[in-house]
Amino acid sequence: MTIITQVAQAMQRILIVAAEKLGQETKFIRRQRALSGGTFVQTLVLAFQAKPAATYSDLSAMAASLGVEVSPQGIAERFTPAATNFVERVLGHAVEQVVASQPTAIPILQRFTGVYLQDSSVVSLPAELADVWPGVGGSQGATAALKLQVCLNFSTGQLQGPLLQSGRTQDQTSPFQAATLPPGALRLADLGFFNLGRLAQDNDRGTYWCTWLKHGTAVYDLDGQRIDLLAWLKAQSDACLDRAILVGARERLACRLIAIRVPQEVAEQRRRRLREYARKKQVPLSEERLALAAWSLIIVNLPETLASPQEILALLGVRWQIELLFKLWKHYGKIDEWRSHNPWRILCELYAKLIGLVMFHWIALTSVWQCPDRSLFKAVQIVQQYALAIAIALADLAELTRVLTRLQQCLIATCHMNKRKAYLNTYQILLGFA
Repeated sequence: MTIITQVAQAMQRILIVAAEKLGQETKFIRRQRALSGGTFVQTLVLAFQAKPAATYSDLSAMAASLGVEVSPQGIAERFTPAATNFVERVLGHAVEQVVASQPTAIPILQRFTGVYLQDSSVVSLPAELADVWPGVGGSQGATAALKLQVCLNFSTGQLQGPLLQSGRTQDQTSPFQAATLPPGALRLADLGFFNLGRLAQDNDRGTYWCTWLKHGTAVYDLDGQRIDLLAWLKAQSDACLDRAILVGARERLACRLIAIRVPQEVAEQRRRRLREYARKKQVPLSEERLALAAWSLIIVNLPETLASPQEILALLGVRWQIELLFKLWKHYGKIDEWRSHNPWRILCELYAKLIGLVMFHWIALTSVWQCPDRSLFKAVQIVQQYALAIAIALADLAELTRVLTRLQQCLIATCHMNKRKAYLNTYQILLGFA
């Protein structure tokens, strides 16, 4: 089975089979109607994929393209708590699908059995939804927010999630935090996921990791003597240091410390951010932390034979790609924007947009993912143009496969980044290592 056929079948399985079944199970559909569970979800997903700021008239037009005549008012009346529960359940089925590409042709990434990026993003919601998705609270009273937890295998493109949590949930409770990765895989996550216990478990499983050193983490030499990190760094003349250490007062986890001195302007920028954060959060800021801003401090369990300090810095930069994924979802998918004041329509719209973005990701895997210079920002705009064609072909597997094949050809031909000479793209940096 080709990956295009796999994607076509997955789309039908979610938008037709699962949607029809779940429409009945959730009681969203209580009697036979022209607008069934399947056509309701298809209308939302494909209309918002074509036009993220879709109006009720746009939704009505998409329903007509699917062969269902329903007025804008008729669609508006269907946005209820039952509809919200229904579309959320369909999203849950969508994220359970496993779709992956062949590994990207970048040699440094091929040293690992996978490069897994782990992160979250928060979508603020109207306060009326605080009982459904509570936020962190505030001076104005209860707030509502939804946190999206995602794990992306950057090598193959396999997307896990988005899994939904309330906005007040800490990243340490992410379902992916304790996930077992294959031996030889590399895990990359930001400091919100920093946990020495989890790093130790990865060590035991043969999984590699690379992370910024969290401020305040105890650092020891190999004899068990605590290191005064700032004093040690001040005594060094080299701009790049690579030292074997132990971290954690209890764990004493063996790893490498990579310390890279940053330019003065970068250090000052970091200090400005630290001061602003301390001001907003009303927390103390030590002179030691300000002084350490002059260094990039990274800990890894990668052996020296597998990655040099400069290669480690390049690999750590890959983590930014998941931030770009969230940026794409918000800028082009507009998951944090809506035209309605109806909280149930807002949630239905958000869930439908996420289903569409998951399916966009599958389509990208059929075409450009293996290309190091791929541009998902160009790809998503082309997929938006194909949404109506996908809607018309959806019920016929052969026709849907033909549409996706034509879309694949278009994406391969056009969705590539231009090379940069000054500020290099991530793929250019990675290709600089054999």
